[in-house]
Amino acid sequence: MTDTAVLTGLLNVLEPVNLLAITVGVMIGLTVGSMPGLSATMAIALLLPMTFSMDVSTGISMLASLYLAAMYGGSIAAILLRTPGTPSAAATVVDGYPMAQRGQAGKALGLSLTASLIGGVMSSVALLTIAPLLGKVVLNFGPVEIFAVSVLGITMIGSLSQGSTTLGLLAGAMGLLLGTVGMDPTTGTARFTFNQLNLFGGIPFTVALIGLFSVPQAIQLITSPGNDGSERVSKITDRMLPSLRELFALLPNSLRSGAIGIVTGLIPGTGGDTASWFAYNEAKRFSPDKENFGKGEPAGVVAPEAANNAVVGGALVPTIALGIPGSSATAVLMGGLMVHGILPGPNLLSEHGDVTYTLLWAVLMANVALFVVGILFTRICVTVTRIPDRVLAPVIIVMSVIGAFAINNSFFDVWLMLGFGLLGWIFNEVGIPTPPLVIGLILGPVMDNSLQQSLLIGQGEWTVFLRSPIAAILLVIAMLSILQSTPVLGRTLARFKTLAGGKPASTE
Repeated sequence: MTDTAVLTGLLNVLEPVNLLAITVGVMIGLTVGSMPGLSATMAIALLLPMTFSMDVSTGISMLASLYLAAMYGGSIAAILLRTPGTPSAAATVVDGYPMAQRGQAGKALGLSLTASLIGGVMSSVALLTIAPLLGKVVLNFGPVEIFAVSVLGITMIGSLSQGSTTLGLLAGAMGLLLGTVGMDPTTGTARFTFNQLNLFGGIPFTVALIGLFSVPQAIQLITSPGNDGSERVSKITDRMLPSLRELFALLPNSLRSGAIGIVTGLIPGTGGDTASWFAYNEAKRFSPDKENFGKGEPAGVVAPEAANNAVVGGALVPTIALGIPGSSATAVLMGGLMVHGILPGPNLLSEHGDVTYTLLWAVLMANVALFVVGILFTRICVTVTRIPDRVLAPVIIVMSVIGAFAINNSFFDVWLMLGFGLLGWIFNEVGIPTPPLVIGLILGPVMDNSLQQSLLIGQGEWTVFLRSPIAAILLVIAMLSILQSTPVLGRTLARFKTLAGGKPASTE
């Protein structure tokens, strides 16, 4: 069954329409990623409604390739303008921009593109090998275990959020609450619908995503002092691709950074920005010329770019095998599968193996397409860095409205999208992370359904979760993931460590 699904997925990807979809997705991703301030997540959310009428393999191939290309596209603005096109490209600025200043913009972009290919291929191989193994392990998961996995997912996302753990968990809890809007799956009663017929089917996931990620970005572009395009000079005059000698010299750094990206992506809640800085620091630590970093060191460009593209495959592993999005972008990709009636999770590989392996092969093919298209179109894509913010922001709003309306041809969805956009903007202003809210929206219905099924199995006794060894272990890990990131526990452990060393604990 597995071998057949692998071959079917490969044949699906090699169909002309899917290869075209991958190429188009790469071109869109390059364009969006090179626009300062825009993110891969926002681009996927906007493109998602366009894939509704496509075959699921075509649509998911396009979304995956867009995701991958946007990760590289962010380096274009980072290197040329000292403005990261995506958050993951922030580390690329440190050495990429100095290289551009001394006339090596093409070389810097070529190193970024080559490192992205290496990191992306590494993550694709990991994705093709690790995800199926995890899928086999979780084939026997029932409602009790699925509920425990959902709890682990939401607590890890909250605890790994940037900033306050409490705020991350608060956002996750709010997402869980919003995920229960609609008809109760067991009793069939309406919950939190306020007699609004449009809410009986629940909150449209894609509408919420467009609002949360697109509208706040447009508001920020409007309200923040931005560029008018007049002082930006975007050009490439030197050779892009590195020589074989340069490539082999940087290969150990690329492989190490790719491995860092894969491992980081496997941890739900982390992203390309975390992996990029981690890889950059390791590249500097292993380099014999540490003083050159920050002054235009090629290794400082290779490390973050290999890492952030390797994150893509790593983040898709928990998404596919466990139904836990490894990042906000993979959460949107989950939405693309859910639109077609496919729910990522333990049974995905067994019930929809052909679609799953189509996605896995599409990620690998997208890396090759990114390298080819990147060589041909990077020089053209740099022109989008000169688009003024005052032009870009209204375009995002218009596309958001069109995308929200196109889902159900409903103006209610447009207002709902704007409401989530306002909520996302408020979250950004007060420092509440948005990804936990998104994960809560996804896991809310899953947790609700599996919880009720589990209690029916246990005849109303909550000890049913302790009678399952797998569920008990997952719930303990979920508890520890919260406690270890809690400041109170950190101070307590520090106090015990001080006392164990025979020194008086500080009372400050």
